[in-house]
Amino acid sequence: MESRILIVEDDTILLNFLSDYLEIAGFQPTAVTSAETALKLLDENGFEIVILDIVLPGMSGLDMTASIKKKCDVDVILMTGYQDDHSYEMAIKSGASDFIIKPFRAEELLLRIKRVIRERELNKERGRIMEKMKKLATTDGLTKLFNSRQFYNQLQLEVERTIRYAHPLSLLFIDIDQFKVYNDRYGHLEGDKVLARLGEIIKSCLRRMDSAYRYGGEELTVILPETPADEAGVVAERIRSGIENELFMTGSEMTGKITVSIGVTEYRPPEPVAEFINRSDRAMYESKVQGRNRISIHTAQISSTQEQSRPH
Repeated sequence: MESRILIVEDDTILLNFLSDYLEIAGFQPTAVTSAETALKLLDENGFEIVILDIVLPGMSGLDMTASIKKKCDVDVILMTGYQDDHSYEMAIKSGASDFIIKPFRAEELLLRIKRVIRERELNKERGRIMEKMKKLATTDGLTKLFNSRQFYNQLQLEVERTIRYAHPLSLLFIDIDQFKVYNDRYGHLEGDKVLARLGEIIKSCLRRMDSAYRYGGEELTVILPETPADEAGVVAERIRSGIENELFMTGSEMTGKITVSIGVTEYRPPEPVAEFINRSDRAMYESKVQGRNRISIHTAQISSTQEQSRPH
């Protein structure tokens, strides 16, 4: 679809000419004579470019440009017949993408429009690349969970928030039981498929405010804000049972089974973040020692181990 262009010009002869010319050039122009009408249309419709006369009744084109840029993602090309009164620097400072002096050839305006469109697309592409790079910097490529660097950053923020507002905070440490045996039997490619699927299962068990991470190797973690240990245990059980009930089809057409051991820990203010993590790791290790495929819960006061089905 060609770009939608809003033309704002109180000279109706020029306005109609520009509208007809841009339509022939393949754009979708809308022509109006007042700033008030233009601002209403910008609130209701999606335009990519506004071609705007600097001298308009009721509002300066420079002021209108500044207003447009505050609330709309559009590019503005300013026009003026008063070269001595207005400069390119003034136009750019107000937020405009380009500035053209009347009288001008229609072809010159068309070239400027095409340049603005190219720059607009380049900026969008840069934004997509930056967003992708940001995601790669914080996300584990295999599980699609956040990575360990993001885990430490987020946990520090959540601990600070917990101390400030006296809300509970819980942490899950999840370790795949006997994952080396699975890899040795079916191969590391099949093990990678398991990790990817576990990431999906874990995310499906969480609320919007929760976040999951690949801590390293076969260890995964989950941060549960505003959640005491007993409620975190419910989440842990959803994850544990969901993984236990999953059947993994291997390349050899054999069905693989996976279980996990989980440690659940509630934060104890004002303990250091490192100690909070270590307690969660120890709780997970207790589940391992007790036979795997279990959940060990450390509240702020006591600890317990929940035995589930037979360990694998």
